[in-house]
Amino acid sequence: MKAVITVVGSDRVGILAMTAGACAQFNVNVLDVSQTIIDGIFTMTMITDCSKVESFEEFAAAMEALGEENALIVRVMNQDIFKAMHTI
Repeated sequence: MKAVITVVGSDRVGILAMTAGACAQFNVNVLDVSQTIIDGIFTMTMITDCSKVESFEEFAAAMEALGEENALIVRVMNQDIFKAMHTI
């Protein structure tokens, strides 16, 4: 299963590294990353392969908690649900 991870917050050094490191701890492979900084606000979207994750819900909760601990908004969504939400 693929998942979309979004990260939003004030820009600072290490956000991408922190997020990728957390993915690695859950055996999640980062397939693609897009990031930008607009007026000091960091935004990133990752496409990941979560096929080796034991519990997707645990992974998503851990990523959201990581965001809260670091003053970021981090969301993890199954890519199929994400696609369905944005299909007319």
